[in-house]
Amino acid sequence: MSLFDLEQTPDMLVFEKLAGSRGYRNIAGVDEAGRGPLAGPVVAAAVILPEGLIIPGVDDSKKLSAARREALFDTIMGEAAAVGVGVADQDLIDRVNILQATLHAMREAVGHLVVPPDYLLIDGISTIPVNIPQRTIKQGDSASISIAAASIIAKVTRDRIMVEYDARYPGYGFSGHKGYGCASHLEAIASLGPCPIHRKTFRGVKEHVQTVSGEL
Repeated sequence: MSLFDLEQTPDMLVFEKLAGSRGYRNIAGVDEAGRGPLAGPVVAAAVILPEGLIIPGVDDSKKLSAARREALFDTIMGEAAAVGVGVADQDLIDRVNILQATLHAMREAVGHLVVPPDYLLIDGISTIPVNIPQRTIKQGDSASISIAAASIIAKVTRDRIMVEYDARYPGYGFSGHKGYGCASHLEAIASLGPCPIHRKTFRGVKEHVQTVSGEL
């Protein structure tokens, strides 16, 4: 049995320790935010933390309040050995599909690390098309400190982008729901029509996209 076939444990350093036991030193956690929304980009982050570092409170970003994520964002940026961010906008999402766009953003995030990683820990089940040893981990943002840190960086970065878009495209409520398909957002799309940052291949949006002739 491979070391990496062991069951997950509550130790948020377990996967980093396992990689370290294989001789890897610059281990990057990779995660994304924004696969599900109807508008805006998908954002990925890659984070390399100093060996053995635990930042109190770092966990899956979905478990944290917005204020806590913001505070931890600053801590991670200050403590990490390297942080990289990648963005795939709505046009790329519509062109290649959300999975491929997500992998594009993840690859970009890894490429933006100033410290070249020698191993990747990736949230989910899809590997990244880069020539770096890697492991995917289901619910990795609750099992790996590096992935959890990446989830916070990705989430806060994307939320800030959506707040900026709210000012540019008023009426949709982007600063509140961040592009997710809540009732108020769906009502705004039906009333105002999609705006330039809407994902026009997504259900809830595509029904309201006009053709060249002006018909739905």
